[in-house]
Amino acid sequence: MTQREKLLLRSMNNPADLSFDDFRAILKHEGWVFDHQTGSHQIWYSTKGSRLSIQSNNGKAKAYQVKQFLQQNEREKKHD
Repeated sequence: MTQREKLLLRSMNNPADLSFDDFRAILKHEGWVFDHQTGSHQIWYSTKGSRLSIQSNNGKAKAYQVKQFLQQNEREKKHD
């Protein structure tokens, strides 16, 4: 199992325990592109045009944002 697959699996199993850096790495590996940052919010876009706003919570990813990403990413993979 690759590092990428391990990170993705970890995010699915426990979205509340994912570091913000790992979350950004997952986004990059899945083809999402960082667009810009406004204050503490980073805006990312998928290759299909989906938008996701993320922010760090003391170095951790916010669980609801990880879940939003996982749901959107799964929807887009089904439509490929």
